Amino acid sequence: EYSLGVMDLIHKNMISVWVLFFLVVSPRDVLSQVRLQESGPGLVKPSQTLSITCSVSGFSLTSYDMTWFRQPPGKGLEWVGAIWTGGGTGYNPTVASRVSITRDTSKSQVYFQLSSVTPEDTAVYYCARDTVRGSIVTL
Repeated sequence: EYSLGVMDLIHKNMISVWVLFFLVVSPRDVLSQVRLQESGPGLVKPSQTLSITCSVSGFSLTSYDMTWFRQPPGKGLEWVGAIWTGGGTGYNPTVASRVSITRDTSKSQVYFQLSSVTPEDTAVYYCARDTVRGSIVTL
């Protein structure tokens, strides 16, 4: 019933961008009390900026990469971007000019911004933590 309501909203209001927020954690993380909590607006109008905050606990942002994915209605997952353990970032070329991923390690928060949104940005947006602890390898 809830999913049907979302699809009705998308179809009736194509001028708006509907955004749902979900979390991705592994079953092992659930047992170790790893938590990710997203917050942000549920509805963003075209040309506006989408901003999502992902607050984490149970691990350090300097030890794990954080990745953002999205899934448009009826399509597969799309990698949007990531922020690495060292603070560097990488973005999907299709949105690189409009996306920004930053973090505040002292607040254990990761910030996602997508500017100038269009109806094509309608998707479920996922905040995810890498399941493997980051490490530096010197060759």
